[in-house]
This record gives sequence, C-alpha cells and structure tokens, in this order.
Amino acid sequence: MGEKPTFVGGGRPGWYQWECHNPNAVPVELALRCPATGATFRLLARPGRSTRRFVPGGALGDDCRLTVLTSGDRGDTQNAFRRVSRFAAWLGLWSRLRQLDRDFRGLSRRACLRVWLSWLVSRQARELALRRYERTCFSWPIEAEYSSWLRHESERVASDLVTIGGGRGQVPAVRFSLLMPVSAADPALLREVLDSLRAQSFAHWDLCIALHSGADEDVRQVLAEASGQDVRVSLLSWAAGEALSTALNRGLSRGAGDYVALLGDEDRLAPDALMTVAQVLRAAPGLQLLYADEDKVSGGGERFDPHFKPDWNPDLALAYDYVSRLCVYRHDRLLAVGGFREGSEGALGDALEKAGEHDLLLRFTCGLAPEQIHHVPQVLYHRRSAGDGAGVSMKGAGNAREACLRAVTDHLAEVEPAASVEPADVPHACRVRWPLPDPPPLVSLVIPTRDGVEILRPCVDAILERTDYPNLEVLVVDNESRCPETLAYLDELKRDARVRVLEWHRPFNFSAINNHAVAQARGDLIGLVNNDIEPINPDWLDEMVRQACRPEIGCVGAKLYYPNGRIQHAGVILGIGGVAGHGHKHFPGEHPGYFSRLKLAHNVSAVTAACLLVRRSVYDQVGGLDEENLPVAYNDVDFSLKVREAGYRNLWTPYAEAYHHESVSRGGRDTPEKRRRFKGEITYMRTRWGKALDNDPAYNPNLTLAHEDFSLR
Repeated sequence: MGEKPTFVGGGRPGWYQWECHNPNAVPVELALRCPATGATFRLLARPGRSTRRFVPGGALGDDCRLTVLTSGDRGDTQNAFRRVSRFAAWLGLWSRLRQLDRDFRGLSRRACLRVWLSWLVSRQARELALRRYERTCFSWPIEAEYSSWLRHESERVASDLVTIGGGRGQVPAVRFSLLMPVSAADPALLREVLDSLRAQSFAHWDLCIALHSGADEDVRQVLAEASGQDVRVSLLSWAAGEALSTALNRGLSRGAGDYVALLGDEDRLAPDALMTVAQVLRAAPGLQLLYADEDKVSGGGERFDPHFKPDWNPDLALAYDYVSRLCVYRHDRLLAVGGFREGSEGALGDALEKAGEHDLLLRFTCGLAPEQIHHVPQVLYHRRSAGDGAGVSMKGAGNAREACLRAVTDHLAEVEPAASVEPADVPHACRVRWPLPDPPPLVSLVIPTRDGVEILRPCVDAILERTDYPNLEVLVVDNESRCPETLAYLDELKRDARVRVLEWHRPFNFSAINNHAVAQARGDLIGLVNNDIEPINPDWLDEMVRQACRPEIGCVGAKLYYPNGRIQHAGVILGIGGVAGHGHKHFPGEHPGYFSRLKLAHNVSAVTAACLLVRRSVYDQVGGLDEENLPVAYNDVDFSLKVREAGYRNLWTPYAEAYHHESVSRGGRDTPEKRRRFKGEITYMRTRWGKALDNDPAYNPNLTLAHEDFSLR
C-alpha cells in the first residue's frame, strides 16, 4: 500500500483523528511513518469495521506514508484524517485508557483528577500516558517488544511491582530452602546463579546443592568456594547411579526453610524474587504453593520469551507443567506427600528436573483448595536458554512428553482410574480422555432460529448426520420465521424423532428463548448451540459430554473457526474491550496458540453460548441466562461467571471443533436501538461483575486488554 494521506496544515500543533475502515475478514496492521519528524504511529484495524485513534499534528508532515505491516492479501483499507481540538483528543485518549487499560479502570473521581493534573503539569506524565495509549492502538507482540516492555516496566501507573502487605522494611518471619542439582554445568554460568542468590534483597534463605560425583573439577571448585564463603550454602554428594529424587529428598530433610524451591544450575533469580514471595506470604501465611512468571536468558544475557502464566489452572496443569519455575512449596506438606518420587526422572538434563517437577506438582496440589495456591504475576525466574532458544531438542521433547504421560497417568490412577492419557498434539504435553457415563446421558441441544434456512440446515444436518454421540435430542426454537423455505424445513425436521420444534412468539431475546427451551428439555445435559454452527469432528459432542460430566466442571466450550479456517473462539478472556473478548481470535487454525493453549484443554473464566455444554442441574442452580438485563449480548459471559461463582470450573477443549458463521443470522449493531441496548448490557456487566472483569485468573495482568492476541499490555 503506497497511499499518501493529505494533511491540512501538516506539522501544525494540535491533534488529528485517524480513522481506518477495514473491509477485510481479518485484522490489518498499519503504520503511519513520518520521515521528516522520525515519528511512527501504528494502528490495528479490526475486521469489518472502522477503527479510530488520535495522532499529534506536530509530528505529522506532508511526506507521511501509510504502510501495511501484515503479510498476505489483506485488500485495501480506507483512511481519513481530520483535525480535532486538543481537549477532544485528550478526552478521547482518557476514555480509551479507562476502557482498555486495567490501571485506569475503576479509578475514583479523586484519583482521576490527580491523573489529569499530572498530565497538565508534567511532561513525563503526558509522555507516559501517550505511551500507554499507543499500546491500546496496536498489538505489541511479545517476541518483538519484550526488551522495550522491560525498559518501561517501572513506569506503570498503578501496578509498579505491587507488593502485598507493606514495604521492604516489614519482612515476614519466613525462610526459604533452595535445592539445586548440579552435574554438568558451565562454571561461569554457575557463578551467575550463585551471584543471583547472594544479590537477593531477602536474606533468609539456604541453598543445598546436590553435586553429582561425575561433575568436572572446575565445577567442584566453584561450589567449594561458594560453600566456604557463605554459611547458607551447603553441599551433599549425589552418587553415580543414585536417583536424583533420592539425593533431593536428602537435601529436603536438611533444609531449615518454611518453603522449598528448585533452582536450575544455570538459571537465575530476579533480585527481588524471594522478597516478593515473602511479602505475599506476609499477607497470606496459609499458602501452600506459590509460583511466578518466568523468561529465558540468551548466551549474551538478553532476556526473551517470557511466560506470563495464568492463576492456578488445574486442567492446564494436567496437560503439562505450565507452573514450572519459580515454584515454591510449603516444606512440611512437601515432606508429607513423600517429597520427590523415585522413578519420575528421565534422562540427565533439564528433562530430568521437569519430569520430577510435574509429578511433584500434581501430587502436592491434589486436595488443595484453590485459595491455597497463589500465582505471582511477575517475572521472578530467568531460565537459561539452550542453544539458540528455538525450543527443546527432539530428545528433550520426547523425555518431557514421556515425563508428562507418566506423571498424569500416576495422578489419575489415584483420582480417576477410568480416565486415560495419550500424547497431545504438542511435544511436551498430553491429553486426558475422561470416562463417559454408562449409559451415555441424554443431551438436549437448543438451537434458536428465525428464517435463514441456508445456515440452519447445515447446522442441524451436521448435528444429526455427522455426530457420533448416540443419545441426543435437538430443540429448534422458531422465533416467528416467515420464510417459506425455512418453514418447510422446520416441517421436515418434525418428522425426525430426535427433533422437536418449539415456538417463540415474542420479540427476540436470546436469554429468554434458551430458558424457554431448557424448561422443556428432557436431557441431563444442556447444549446451547447457535443456528450458524457446523460441527467438524464426529466426536465433538462426545468430548464435551465427557468434560461436562465431571462433577467439578461447569460450562464446557468448543474450538470454533470462522469459515476461512481462522480461530473465532478459544475461550473468553475477561476485560478485553471493557467486558470480554475471544482469546486467539483470528489466529490461523493450525496455530498452537500462546504456550500451546490452542492445542490443550484448560480452564477459562467463560465460554461462548454459540456452542456450550453444561449439566442441567448446574443450569438450574444458577438460574439460567439473564432475560431481563442481558437479552442479546454477554449473557453467556454472565452465565459462565455465575457458574464459576457457584464453585465450578469452566473449561475449553480443542477436541470439539466447529465452524461458526458469527452473527450471520442476527446481523450487527446497525441501528440506534441496538446500540443503546448494547451499551446498557455493557453497563450492567460492569456494574454486576466489576473488578472481576479486569482480573481474569485464566489470563495474566501483564498481557493486553486492548486486543485478543496475548500481546503485551
């Protein structure tokens, strides 16, 4: 795209509003480059709609050019620029930050006034605000922007490494014991590990090093010096042929700490790692397990590939050891569960440590309440990257997968022997197949519709003809169809014993229509299905039933694709766009997702009612969908949150796949009445759920709420 926009008085002080209309079916990323001033402004134009942002006129010149940054055939976009007042620009900037930046949401009037005053009197504050605004206008990919993000981390407005329970002077009475196995380490990197410990701002720790008998002499010398110089460092012998678990358990019995953590022999702790964990424990001394975010360090010392983890996510933990490090265990419970289990190890190397850690994590957390497990959303651990950082070797990947299968198999033998485990479609993970009740329970699939036989027929025919699950009924709820072809098809469906056609002779209300049908459903499980859904794999419903029949699970969602094969739904992320959005939206269908989440079953806060399965008892328990406040939008998010509030875990599975022709049957918000209704639904959701919408435990506060791609905030 070589378009040259025209600016009336380019370079003049003041502001312009840039509006981009994107008629394409996928997002388009653009950059407005101004060579004369060196400024670049970026914009992520959402598909099928207009996107706006403000740019300062003083940074614009007549030589500015627009460049499309995304690859592939994206078609054209229509761009326009108009001059606006400084007040309108800053008001628009403030409104966007209040909607899309978690640090600005929910501020009191007094706090808002303080922010505004700081912008008026402080150039630095204005520059910070503009930088935060810029991040809402464009997706900041982690791989490209992490180093820049780290530089600006200290400038956060309201979450500057927030510590719980006071300042550094208030140190809780807690001690940490660290265990570090050493076999074939680089002496220089080993010194860096020890230096990172000595540099800790929290001094109450001890380190037990399990030193393998085959370690090189220079490694032995480094460790001997360390133990001689610091009484907190001790060595124990790890004999040839001795299982690492045995050596670690001997070290575990030596430690004097209240909490225990593993440390890799070439990794590093952040300077405030132990202090941060200690301050969390000061506020919540009953915690049994804490874990933090982590990243990698290259051979040149550059930090990259951060893993911003969710809060405790039991089903993701079954798929693979996402907790990893820094992971801190309560010492007495660690001893009570038997410590490290012999036989959980793999071949020497990091896969060995990973093997034992996953097994330990599952045993340690079994029986714990979620509130006894705490995630610290800060990068406190820096893992040394092997080679070029492209990933684990094939041998290492195989070891990790074997370790995962073994750990999960042993865990399920204790909690659900009827479940089975198999490798997942990613190297380091596995899939659990949960048991199906015998006989399989009846599933009632509710499909509201009005006319649109061209989308209803593929949906119902696919369910009836290409679904392996043997025990289902389909309830088609007709909302006053008038199309002769649709009416003829509904008459045809009435001849199928598996189908019932119900009537709804009132204005469209998605919540009320579904509640009306559920009241007449016969099944033990309820499926909410849009009339523009087309199942792909024959066992889609079988997978959803297996998950929904687990007593701890509430809503189960499916993996939905746009007709072009890109992702439409892979779980709902709370807070995106002000209320909620779809994670990984518009990602290529074969993409593994953020740390493989598109390939693994895991817990989410909410799922879309376009394809949702839930037990009838749970549906009734929470009162179904909200007919009064949420007749069209966000009723599924509200329902999912009510289910979560009732004590169940919601889950998304990639093993139930379907196409979703999103909003084909209802159209968009193209009238003033629809826009007013939608605004009212947003207001209700913000009022009803408040802070919960800004703190999704299945997401991470370091990731954006402006976009749906797991990019940096």
